[in-house]
Amino acid sequence: MTVLVLTHWFDPTADHVVEELNRRSVPVFRCDVAEFPQRLTVAATLNGTWAGTLRNPTREVELREVSGVLYRRPTAFDLPDGMSEQARRWATAEARLGFGGLLASLDTWLNHPHAIAYAEYKPVQLQTAAQCGLNVPRTLITNDPKQAQAFCEQVGEVVYKPMASTHVDQDGEPRMIYATRVLPEAFGDPGIAHTAHLLQEWIEHEYAVRVAVVDGRFFATAIYAHSHAAHVDWRSDYGALTYEVAELPGDVRRGVRTFMARLGLRFGALDFLVRPDGTHVFLEINPNGQWAWIEQAAPAIASAIADALTEGRTDE
Repeated sequence: MTVLVLTHWFDPTADHVVEELNRRSVPVFRCDVAEFPQRLTVAATLNGTWAGTLRNPTREVELREVSGVLYRRPTAFDLPDGMSEQARRWATAEARLGFGGLLASLDTWLNHPHAIAYAEYKPVQLQTAAQCGLNVPRTLITNDPKQAQAFCEQVGEVVYKPMASTHVDQDGEPRMIYATRVLPEAFGDPGIAHTAHLLQEWIEHEYAVRVAVVDGRFFATAIYAHSHAAHVDWRSDYGALTYEVAELPGDVRRGVRTFMARLGLRFGALDFLVRPDGTHVFLEINPNGQWAWIEQAAPAIASAIADALTEGRTDE
C-alpha cells in the first residue's frame, strides 16, 4: 500500500498530509508531473488493468500498489531543451494522454483531476449549489456593460469576483485579483465587453466560514475580519484575521453533502458568508483548496485526508 502525492516541491498543505502518513508508517511516493519524462519513468502493460511502475532516481512504485492518489499542485511537463516548438507541442500532448492517461485510470483519487476541472467552473458551482438548497447570492455573468449597469441598479451594492485564481503582472510583480466592491460608475468602462465578468450582490455578513469536507467529514472554521480589505475578501489581509472552530447548521450540511456528490468530489474547501441572522450564504468551492494555514483545523484535516487515502471512503 503506497500513497501517490502529485504536487510541486513547495506545498505546505501536502507536507501536512505526508507527515501524517509518515507518522502512520504508510509508504509515500511524492513526485511532480513536471518530472516526466526527464526524471520520472513509467512503464505499464495492459492485462485487464494497467500494471507497471513509476520510477524516479531514488524510488519506484507499482501502480497496483497505489492505495490513494492526492492531486495537489503538479506543474507542467519539463521537456528536454533543444526541441522545436512543433516537437514540444507533440511531446506534451503525448505525455498528457499517455502518462496522464495511465494516472487517470487509477480509481483511488482525492479528487480525480477531471472532477476538479469540472468543479472549478464557477457557473457550475453556483447552479449546483442553488439546486442543492444552499443560499446563493444573486449573480450575473456578462460582458455587456449595459446589463452590468442594470444588475447593479436592481440589486444595489455589487462585488466583482474573478472566476479563476490567476495572477496579473503589475510593475513586474505577480498580483492576485481579489473580490472588489464596485461603484455604479464603473460599469461605464467599455473594458467590461472584453471578457466575461462575474458580479454578485454584496452580502452583509458578520463573518466568513471556510469548510473543508473530506469523504463526508466536516471541518468548519469561522473567519473574522478586522480590516476593511479583509471584510471584502479575507484572502487580501491574512494578518487581520482571527479564527474559531465553527458548526454548520444541519440544512447546510445536508446541502453540502448533496452538492459534493453531484460534483463527484471527495474533498473540497467551501466558503460561506454568515449574515447577522445566522443565514449561511454559499460563495464558492475550491475542489483543491488550501487549509494548512488554519492551525486550529489543519491536524484534523490532515488526519482525515490520510484516512481517505489509505482506507477508502468514510462518508457518514
